[in-house]
Amino acid sequence: MSERGVLSDLLGERSVIDMGIRKDATVEEAILCSHRRRRHCTCTVLLKDIEVDLSRMRDCLSQAEEGISLWRKDSRFKNQFSAQKTWQLIRETKAKCSWSRGIWFSQATPKFSFMMWLATLDRRSTMDRILCWNPSIDATCVLCKNAPEFRDHLFFECSYSFQVWEHLIKGMLRNSYTNIWSGIMLLISDRKKEKKKLFCIRYALQSAMYVLWRERNKVKHREKLMPKVVLKKMLDKDIRNKLSLLRSKRVKGMEGALQFWFVTRA
Repeated sequence: MSERGVLSDLLGERSVIDMGIRKDATVEEAILCSHRRRRHCTCTVLLKDIEVDLSRMRDCLSQAEEGISLWRKDSRFKNQFSAQKTWQLIRETKAKCSWSRGIWFSQATPKFSFMMWLATLDRRSTMDRILCWNPSIDATCVLCKNAPEFRDHLFFECSYSFQVWEHLIKGMLRNSYTNIWSGIMLLISDRKKEKKKLFCIRYALQSAMYVLWRERNKVKHREKLMPKVVLKKMLDKDIRNKLSLLRSKRVKGMEGALQFWFVTRA
């Protein structure tokens, strides 16, 4: 069995045809057809080696040897399957995002991370996007009722969400505090920060975004908006519960995270 891989990838479609093999031929046809019309220009060392491989495979078939499944790994084929290599081959590879680690991080809550991932890609159904589908709709932010709703406004330029964000984060960031989306993305991507501090910033951000989006949807469905004071207390409690859980699990680098959070509340 050859490990050379797909002939058209190795030689190009023209060279395969020059070997006398049809472009859409099956592996069986390529192996069993020994009387092919070859072009003289194909007499290279590589093509001769491929002819030897085909001849050897033909002999193996005549001896009724059992076939072997080969899996592609980079430019070669191996008899061992790798889910990682296969996934890399079938997916469309794009440049690594600088913000990816700030969203998908250890001990995060998956639904929070997913929500923020969509927001980062600007794929949430904010009113500025809905306005493109229905120009007659009211695009005013339902949380502050003072400005059009779009991602950067909702997180956290809106007077309602701004106060929630400031309550959670300002004690940790001090002079580096910001409520501007681009600045926040830089903060969560800064891996130079202490692990427990970076986790608290990231988790507080995702928790706030998730709850604010939920409150926004509640108002859209004619429910009452939760008072800011109540929302702040609820978020603070949820974050403390998460940090307490990490302490009980003895997660490395997170030993003093709960105490750190309490200090920033002062």
